[in-house]
Amino acid sequence: MNKKLLLSISALSFVGLIGLAVNSALAYRGDYSQKGPNYTPERHEAMVKALENNDYNAWKELMAGRGRVTQLINEQNFSRFAESRRLALEGKTEEANKIRMELGLGQGLKKRFHSEQRQGYGRMAR
Repeated sequence: MNKKLLLSISALSFVGLIGLAVNSALAYRGDYSQKGPNYTPERHEAMVKALENNDYNAWKELMAGRGRVTQLINEQNFSRFAESRRLALEGKTEEANKIRMELGLGQGLKKRFHSEQRQGYGRMAR
């Protein structure tokens, strides 16, 4: 009996830890105010410099093809992307989010979750 209980508790703990790891890894997606898994102070400084200088090539090199954003942002729309960051830093989140939506960036998982709730999908609809 004790072995079964201990095994059950261990399995539950393991599943919980994996869930936390996945949630924290996904937390930054679609939210530019969160630090992603590739964050380092040096990379952040280089990224800020690239965005402030509207330097698409530097940004592209730093991104190294990672993430959906690299599929959506190109040399032609990079200045709008940089503008959305500037607006967000100024506290103009509505304007920043409007640009992000125009660029196809939206709010990632949050947007999908909320649209499923409105459409009657998911746990909350039951």
